[in-house]
Amino acid sequence: MSNATSLHENATDPSNLWYRYPQCAVAPYAYVFYYGVKVFNLALGTPCNLLVMSQVSTKKGDVSTSAIFILSLAVVDVLFCLMTPLDLVNSLLVNDYRIWYYKKFMYGAKDLAPLFLVCISLDRYIAVVYPVLFAGIRDNKVRSCVCLFAWSLVLAHGMAKSILGRMVTMSFFSGVILFAFAVMVFCNISVAWVLRRSVMGKEEMHPVKKRAFKMVLINLAIIVVNYLPPVALMPFAPYYTFVEFNCQIITSVYAIMDLSCSIEPLLYITKMECMKKGCCGICCSKNRPADSKESSNQKS
Repeated sequence: MSNATSLHENATDPSNLWYRYPQCAVAPYAYVFYYGVKVFNLALGTPCNLLVMSQVSTKKGDVSTSAIFILSLAVVDVLFCLMTPLDLVNSLLVNDYRIWYYKKFMYGAKDLAPLFLVCISLDRYIAVVYPVLFAGIRDNKVRSCVCLFAWSLVLAHGMAKSILGRMVTMSFFSGVILFAFAVMVFCNISVAWVLRRSVMGKEEMHPVKKRAFKMVLINLAIIVVNYLPPVALMPFAPYYTFVEFNCQIITSVYAIMDLSCSIEPLLYITKMECMKKGCCGICCSKNRPADSKESSNQKS
């Protein structure tokens, strides 16, 4: 019997609603955490991602160069959040194998959603570290091509996971997560270093740079919290027992990664609300004496 068939039977067995494998009944705590995260994402992540999609798609002026990547990430996240009620209804009432394959497809797509975070990190890295190069590639056609390539990988992995099963795609998923984690950490540390170095010798960082510096540090913390566990634990899969890996480690790792469905849109919304309320103006007014010469030169 193939892995996909065995997983299908386990998933559609009414007596095995909460566990991927019957053996996981002896270790239920990871599944309690897993379903708690799913409910949390459904209640908070769904409206937050819909709000992000609305803001990005309706914003006319001063659109971020990373808007296409932010929108793509929000689309994947909101579809993933909406899988929770569909999954429960299918398990309890419908028991349709087609919905189960669609569920696996969405899980596979979510697995590679960090590729959009990589694109956002690279976009910010080039903008801060190589501003001259960034000015030459502000054309959204380049970003559209990169986004299309990322979508092709996301959809292909979702199809592969749906048809072939998780065990077949595990190696590719581990490699992509390791690559994404390394790139995102490098980009965010480099951006933070450049921003910090730009104010060395000065008494205080400019409010705009200070806000950007804090945002980069928050992004770095989210990346470490959400994506360090799979990077640290996945390579040692052969050394775990069946119950440890399939019932505890995999379940907990996916739950931690799934928290990004709510954390990332909340971070974006917070930044947008700060800009709408004029946080920059408030900060600049507090630092007016230090920036008086610069503002007078700009007015002139």
